[in-house]
Amino acid sequence: MVDGLDGSGKGVIVNALQKWAEQKHLKVFDLRAYCKEKNRFPEPEEINGFDVIVSCEMSYCWIGSALREEIVRKNNRQYSITSTAHAFSLDREILYKRVIIPALKQGKYVFQERGVISSIIYQPVQGNIPLTEIMRLPGNKLALQNSPNLLIIAQVAPETVMQRLSQRQKQDKAIFEEINFQRRVEQRYNSQWLKNLFENHGSKVVYLNTNFPKTVEETEEEAIKIWEDFLEKN
Repeated sequence: MVDGLDGSGKGVIVNALQKWAEQKHLKVFDLRAYCKEKNRFPEPEEINGFDVIVSCEMSYCWIGSALREEIVRKNNRQYSITSTAHAFSLDREILYKRVIIPALKQGKYVFQERGVISSIIYQPVQGNIPLTEIMRLPGNKLALQNSPNLLIIAQVAPETVMQRLSQRQKQDKAIFEEINFQRRVEQRYNSQWLKNLFENHGSKVVYLNTNFPKTVEETEEEAIKIWEDFLEKN
């Protein structure tokens, strides 16, 4: 699992891992592309012949589409933090039950951009909701019970994030894309309590700095090295 600030290079890292798998002649199922095209999750038999699943949260169908296109977009409807937290949890629960857990049980690799860590980080900053309540939600609880073996946290300065987001061709127009929000989120990603939380759930936590002057190619190389070192030791 790869997580971090918006614009921190998460997609670059996950795509680098996908390239690694393809170079190893592993059969890759891109769940992101599938959900965008089909507007649904695959049936279990549709992923049986694959070695690797490339996934993301929010998903690109069902509850995930509602999150992307309505709930976390800048508009005047201002959905409550409780509604937002429950929507993320439900999207996650469906993803894990339909795809992630079956894939892991079949011994597949899963490379995923964002996950339950994002809810743990973002939602207490977004609104007045206790962390304990977030962690009790069914989808979040399920994801923590199936925590990633390896968690890569991309580290970048919030000022760099805002610059990168402004230069994107496709604007998400998400409610989180504000500098003060990103600064508060950064503190939580870098906190010892977060590292301890995931280590206590069995995850190895590694930080990957993506600040300038590091290039995209250097970030890709470092991500693959982190992954290969993890495989070698496990």
